[in-house]
Amino acid sequence: MGSFSIWHWLIVLVIVMLVFGTKKLRNIGSDLGGAVKGFKDGMREGGAADKPADPSAQVGATIEGEAKRDKV
Repeated sequence: MGSFSIWHWLIVLVIVMLVFGTKKLRNIGSDLGGAVKGFKDGMREGGAADKPADPSAQVGATIEGEAKRDKV
């Protein structure tokens, strides 16, 4: 009663192919692959954009200026 045998999975595969057709399943597979590739590319670009160009310029930097108070 635990897991399914190979015959159960083959029957499920045949039913899915009859319902959706092979062309639609192929399109779903390519769309899913394109989405995964786009996600990986986005993660790679996002990691490079988050890092500063010169990390030594960021450490110990002081912002100079004066604070002014409006009279109310």
